[in-house]
Amino acid sequence: MSPAPDERDRIRAAMDRILQGTPQHSTGALTIVALAEEAGVPRNALTQRHPDLKCDFYAQVRARGQIPDSEIRLRRQIVKLKELRAKDATELSQLRTDVDHLVRAVNQLTGENQQLRCALSQPHPTVRALPTQPQPRPGRG
Repeated sequence: MSPAPDERDRIRAAMDRILQGTPQHSTGALTIVALAEEAGVPRNALTQRHPDLKCDFYAQVRARGQIPDSEIRLRRQIVKLKELRAKDATELSQLRTDVDHLVRAVNQLTGENQQLRCALSQPHPTVRALPTQPQPRPGRG
């Protein structure tokens, strides 16, 4: 599909309206999506057929000291991701500490278990093994 003959002119006019703050067909956001909507062209017209106009639009936005809406959204997302990363690092540190404590507890219980088994294997054990499962009562069942 070939572009309309006046496509570049419509894009330039849309750029002027958005940058002047007088959009007619879009929200006026400083994005390529809004620019395409304002010009009445598909978004890929700016990303594929006229990337020079897309670059020019962003250059004009920056020259006016404004930040494109897409960059603002990305910066907010970066802040959120950094906060999540810090939270995850704290949680990971706590989990590592918990693992160390659990390993110590398992080692201590293993040692105590060995001592009890050794005492149980003596001729006159002072330790009595408890059943692991309840025994069925006689006469029931």
